[in-house]
Amino acid sequence: MRSALSAVVAGLVVLTALAALPAAAATDPVDAATTDRSSNTAGASTAGALQSDDACAAAPVANGSSPADPDGDPLGWENGCWYNESIDVDRSDGLNDTELDAVVARSMARVEQIRELEFNETVPVEVISREQFAANASYNTTTNGSLHQNVKWEAMLMVGEDTDALSVQEQNTASSVLGYYSPTEERIVVVSENTTSPKMNEITLSQELFHALQDQRYNISAYDQYTEELHNARDGIIEGDGNFVDQLYSQRCAAEWNCLMPQMQPGGGGSASVHQGLLLVTYQPYSDGPAFVRGIYESEGWEGVDAVYENPPASTEQTIHPEKYGEDEPTNVSFTDTSGADWTVPHLENGTVDYAQFGEAGLATMLFYPYYDSGGQAAPVVDPRSFITGGSTDPLNYSTQYTDGWDGDRLYPYVTDDSAETNETGYVWKTVWDSEGDAADFVEGYSTLLDYYGAQPVDGSADTYRVADGPYADAFYVNHTGTTVTLVNAPTVEALSEVRAGAAPANESTDETDTATATPTDTDGGDGTETATDSEATATDTDSDTATATDTATEEPMADDGGADAGGDGEDGGTATDTPTESTASGGPGFGLAGTLIALALAGLFAGRRE
Repeated sequence: MRSALSAVVAGLVVLTALAALPAAAATDPVDAATTDRSSNTAGASTAGALQSDDACAAAPVANGSSPADPDGDPLGWENGCWYNESIDVDRSDGLNDTELDAVVARSMARVEQIRELEFNETVPVEVISREQFAANASYNTTTNGSLHQNVKWEAMLMVGEDTDALSVQEQNTASSVLGYYSPTEERIVVVSENTTSPKMNEITLSQELFHALQDQRYNISAYDQYTEELHNARDGIIEGDGNFVDQLYSQRCAAEWNCLMPQMQPGGGGSASVHQGLLLVTYQPYSDGPAFVRGIYESEGWEGVDAVYENPPASTEQTIHPEKYGEDEPTNVSFTDTSGADWTVPHLENGTVDYAQFGEAGLATMLFYPYYDSGGQAAPVVDPRSFITGGSTDPLNYSTQYTDGWDGDRLYPYVTDDSAETNETGYVWKTVWDSEGDAADFVEGYSTLLDYYGAQPVDGSADTYRVADGPYADAFYVNHTGTTVTLVNAPTVEALSEVRAGAAPANESTDETDTATATPTDTDGGDGTETATDSEATATDTDSDTATATDTATEEPMADDGGADAGGDGEDGGTATDTPTESTASGGPGFGLAGTLIALALAGLFAGRRE
């Protein structure tokens, strides 16, 4: 089935040319700390947009004349080009510097005209080859940082112990990026198969230009995005607005503008090199974000959309269910470390948070991922017909019966002194739900997921399971108490209680009593932060080497958000190697992988119907 699915992609990937399809978030390798996706290819030979003050004067025009320049700098005019100016450009043989300069200036003018926002300054655009980009799409990280990433994606049951998670993320990045905007360098980089005469994709270019405009007007690079969940949540407005503008841009191209429309480019990596699970996790804001923004725009206009930047979505739940935006703040899950002396939470540098969060979008993806893991043969938890809508503007549905009641989560990795060599690790993943019934629904879905991977109940231990072999061969403890579900993982059943005191109790034991409260607390000046607490059996070992992984009710944004480079759960660690991901300011690849993802999914569905 895997080969069959891959073969069908060539026929179905034409979906990428649909103007209304939003740019996909094909591989955010890790949780982005900022929207900086600067490449370490600054010294490479590149073609660049000159962006003179009169870019269209030197470019050939379709009707033989160019409209007069205005007085001042009105909306819809930039660097000598009007938004509706006709440039005589032959895309088939690529763009020379003069043509590229004009296309960039006109695209800036068009973004202004659609979004009704003025650029503060011109944005340089450079073109690099895919080979140059792939050669530098790597991460510098510490041992603890690598372990952190391995545990995080193993907990999602997407990357097993036999695979390095960072290498998977690097492969996703190198295969799928079409372009990115770097706030620190204040430039756009387009990845092209031909750097001398690039065949510009105007839709990708327009999105990167809009991200530059967002950063100029709203300082989006200052957003706290130090976990997967926060990254996707903030992208609800960043990518939601960006892709909504792209949809409007594409509609104008189809109706009245002459545009350099997207075309398939060879050498983009191909579906076989893309990890679909990691792609799905980061795709959520590109699917739900535009609809979220469209709803605000239709009721409140661009002023209403502008106001969201002052109060960006706090969770993916708020864009999956737009009615919850501003109404249902996520619970800040508190956590007390009760591990034994041999198990610690790996320390991460550069102020990086030492925990992960996946949110409703991540949990829904985790439960759906077996469909891809099985090559379209199995969907034990979430039916692909409910997850994959096939819509051009909102192709995936992250709302499932098992995850709709999400209210908060936090995952702490645990390692021993030997973990770097053995990759034998553990974790505690605490989730909080709106009601006991919602928590029970998640337990039902998660239990079915464990069953898919071969988990068997452990005799004599309550709510304890063991996967005997394979990439996820481990022991699992699932504790449901009230509105809290705590997942504990370790290499063996015996080690579960060492990672989390009270885990895997004997059937008659009731040692562990997780509780969750959604009552506003007054721990930080009466701000009403909701906090989930647990009161589990406390470890008697009080060795000073025991990790303390306690979070407070309100945490200040990280001074340096950190990420794969820094070894953390954010993306950018502020190191010399800033790795871009995809064709957006914070992780989208443009049109390239959106079609591939949907094509693979639809191919599996069509094949299933034929069978």
